[in-house]
Amino acid sequence: MKELELKYGCNPNQKPSRVFMNEGELPFEVLNGRPGYINLLDALNSWQLVKELKAATGLPAAASFKHVSPAGAAVGLPLSDTLKHIYWVADAPLPLTPIACAYARARGADRMSSYGDFIALSDTCDESTARLINREVSDGIIAPEYTPEALEILRNKRKGTYCVLKIDPSYKPNPVECKQVFGVTFEQGRNEVNLSDEKVFSNIPTQNKTFTPEAKRDLIIALITLKYTQSNSVCYVKDGQAIGIGAGQQSRIHCTRLAGNKADIWWLRQHPKVMNLPFIANIRRADRDNTIDIYISEDHDDVLADGTWQQFFTEKPEVLTREEKKAWLALNKGVALGSDAFFPFGDNIERAHKSGVEFIAQAGGSVRDDNVIETCDKYGIAMAFTGIRLFHH
Repeated sequence: MKELELKYGCNPNQKPSRVFMNEGELPFEVLNGRPGYINLLDALNSWQLVKELKAATGLPAAASFKHVSPAGAAVGLPLSDTLKHIYWVADAPLPLTPIACAYARARGADRMSSYGDFIALSDTCDESTARLINREVSDGIIAPEYTPEALEILRNKRKGTYCVLKIDPSYKPNPVECKQVFGVTFEQGRNEVNLSDEKVFSNIPTQNKTFTPEAKRDLIIALITLKYTQSNSVCYVKDGQAIGIGAGQQSRIHCTRLAGNKADIWWLRQHPKVMNLPFIANIRRADRDNTIDIYISEDHDDVLADGTWQQFFTEKPEVLTREEKKAWLALNKGVALGSDAFFPFGDNIERAHKSGVEFIAQAGGSVRDDNVIETCDKYGIAMAFTGIRLFHH
C-alpha cells in the first residue's frame, strides 16, 4: 500500500488528509481501526523510540505517546510488588511477560498524561500485554507482530474500532527527511546519533565521575526518550523507566520543574498512605487516578471535603501532610536526568536534586557551565557532557 486516506488532518477542518510514499510501500499495515493524522505521528515517532531502546539495552521496550511526545517510556525489567500496585497490574489475569512489564511501566509512570495514549512495543504483543492494554483508555498501538490471542483482544477493544498497526521492523527510511511548513519544504539529515556509545559518557567534568551500569542504562533511556520528545525537553529516569518527562517548554527550568513534579508524584504514589487509600468499589480507573493526583497535591481538600470524599472513599482518609511528603521525597535516590541541550544555569541542578537526581547527562557548552558543575559538586552529582544536542520538532 503506497497511500492511506485519513478522515482529516490535525483538526476536523483540515481536509483532505492522507499519508503516502513517494517510493515503495508504506512501512506499516492497518490490522484494525482507522488511524488518524495525529495517531500516525504518535505511532511512527514512538516506534522509533522503542526500536532504539531495544537496540541500546537489549531489553523489550514500550512507550506511551500523547500529542507527539512520550508520556512514558520503559524497558521490560520485572516489577516490584509496589510498582505492580501503583500501576494497577497486581491483579493481572496472566503472568507479566517482559514486554508486558515494559508496557505497564510506560503506561503507569504518568497515568494522567497517558490517558487516551498511543502505544508502541518493540516486540511481539502477546496476550499478557493485550489484556493490560484492554483495561486502559487508549487510541491505538503499533508493534512488529501480534499473537493471535492478542490481536483478537485488541480488535474487540473500543467496540471494534481500536487502531492496531503492524510495523515492518526491517524498514529503514531515507537518510534525508523533509517536511513542509507554510508551503516551504524543509530538508535535513535524519538524527542517527548513537546514544549508547561509550564516548557519550567520556567527558565528566564533575568531581564525582562514577556512573554505575544501572545509571548509564537509565541515562541512555533518558537521552533516547528525549530524542523523540518535543523540545525543550528534560527526562527523569529510574530503574529502567521514565518517571517524569517535561516536553515543549520555552524555558529549560520550566522543563526541569515540570518533569521533576511528575517524578515526585510518581514517588509519592508509593507512600503507604496513598497505597492504602480506601477507594469505593467499582470506581473508574480515570477517576481513581485523578483522585490520587489531587490527594497528593496541595488541593487535597477538593477530594477530602465533607460531602465530597464519599464519592471516592469508603472512609475519609487522613491528609498526606507537607511534612510527610517532604520526608518521603527525601528517600528517593539514584535518579538519572537527561536534557536535550545544555543547562544554562545551576538552578536546574538545584531542582533536579530535590527529586533524587544523582546522575546527569546533558550537552554542555553553556557560558555558565562552571556554575552548573559547581552546583553538581555541591550535591555529589556525577554529570557527563555529551556534546550532543537532541532537539526534536
